[in-house]
Order: sequence, then structure tokens, then C-alpha cells
Amino acid sequence: MVEIKTPEQIAKMRAAGLVVAAIHQATRAAAVPGATTKDLDDVARKVLAEHGAKSNFLGYGGFPATICTSVNQVVVHGIPSEETVLKDGDIISIDAGAIIEGWHGDAAYTAFVGSGHAPELVELSRVTEESMWAGIAAMKLGNRLVDISKAIETYIRRQPRPASGKYGIIQDYGGHGIGSQMHMEPHVLNYVERRRGRGPKLVPGTCLAIEPMVSLGTARTEVLEDDWTVETTDGTWSSHWEHSIALTEQGPLVLTAPDCGRAKLAEYGITAAPDPLG
Repeated sequence: MVEIKTPEQIAKMRAAGLVVAAIHQATRAAAVPGATTKDLDDVARKVLAEHGAKSNFLGYGGFPATICTSVNQVVVHGIPSEETVLKDGDIISIDAGAIIEGWHGDAAYTAFVGSGHAPELVELSRVTEESMWAGIAAMKLGNRLVDISKAIETYIRRQPRPASGKYGIIQDYGGHGIGSQMHMEPHVLNYVERRRGRGPKLVPGTCLAIEPMVSLGTARTEVLEDDWTVETTDGTWSSHWEHSIALTEQGPLVLTAPDCGRAKLAEYGITAAPDPLG
């Protein structure tokens, strides 16, 4: 069953989403050469405490940290560590979440550490982020879940190929429903799989975390011995972007974007729903 939220519940999710946005802002500033991924986790813990929010990552299935820090070939679920020191030229996906009054927010972004990044890495992140927004723009009343998957895949497939030869749309992980729990039905694929059908219709109160993950090579991944860290099987670097979105009678509301997604959705001719918190 897909959990349908009331406007009051969406407002609480917006509060949680703003905490996630604050974590992103703080960790982006801290993701510099010489910092450890444990340093970034400490920053996230401080932001959560300042906002009176709880972490929805810490302890989830035994996960030992507040955020996921996935460097270079790590796709998702990287565990913050004092041993992982960021270097000039690295890229890192930072995935963060928060709980306010029992309601969840979840979002991720890819950051560039230092300078001098190869153009294909900059383009990889851009393509991944823009495919996320294409998926968000497809989150319209009357559309179905597959329309989001199709929009993400179509955007990626239409981009010029990188020097490595192709973009790999990660197959084993995708987006999800979100609300009273962090991970809920439905699973949101970042590509179209015909046998899954069209999926549920998108109605007011539907809340999803849309999160494409794209590599410079394979679409396949493997889980390391820590039972969490996910890497590409060919060692190619990857990018990961995510926002939590609520569909309302007035349109989509990007819960984890400071501006509710207004600027990016306007590029698609879509007016974002008004901020329930004003």
C-alpha cells in the first residue's frame, strides 16, 4: 500500500526536509581536502541537534552513522570513517535524512572536493542531477509511477556519451516512498522495466524520494564486506542525487529544496506548490 499524506502531514515532512537541506549546506562547506568523512558525519549530527531533529539513518538496519558518505566509485551507503580522508579531485555523494515529529525527509547530492575535476566527472554529476529533476517534473497528477522512471531514463539516454563510452544507470538501487518511515512503497526505478507495468497512479498526498544513481561505466554493483558500502563492479566513479517530493492538489512540492523546487520546476513550465510553512 502507498501511504497517502494529509496536508498537515506534508507540512511536518517539509519541516524535516528543511533540516536535511541545512545538513547539505553545512556538509558541502565541510567537504574539503583533508577532511575525513567522519568529520562530515559530526557536522550532520550538530545540525540535527540544533534543529531538535532525529537521524533516520543512525541505527537503521544497524547502520552506524548519521549520513552516508560515498566517495568516487562508491555508489551509495558509504560509512563515514576517520580513515577516509578526502583528497583534491575526489567526488562524494552525501546522503542525509531527518525526522521531525515522526515524519521523514531524505535527500542526497554529489559534491566536488577541491578543484581540477575532469570534465566528464562534472558532466556526470550534471546529468544525474538533471535526470532527477526530469523525474520530479514527471510527478504530475494523473501520471503513473512509470512516467517518473521513463523521464529519468530518457534524459540520461539522450545525453552525449562520456569518454568512457556510456552512462550506467544503477540497477540494484532506486527511489522509494517516504513519510512515516524512510523507506516505503513504492520502489521507484530509474529506468523502465516493462514487466513491472505502469505502477500506481500519482494522486495528491503521494510522497516519493526520487534518486538516480549513474556511473561512468557499468550499471552493476557489489556490496563490500561491511555489508553496507556499495561500489560499481568495474570501479568507475558514480554520482547520486536525491530529493523528497510531495504531490499536492497545487502540484509538486520538493520538500528537501530550500525554495520548494520553484526555480528548477519553472524550467519545465511547472509551478511548484506553495510552501506549507510559509
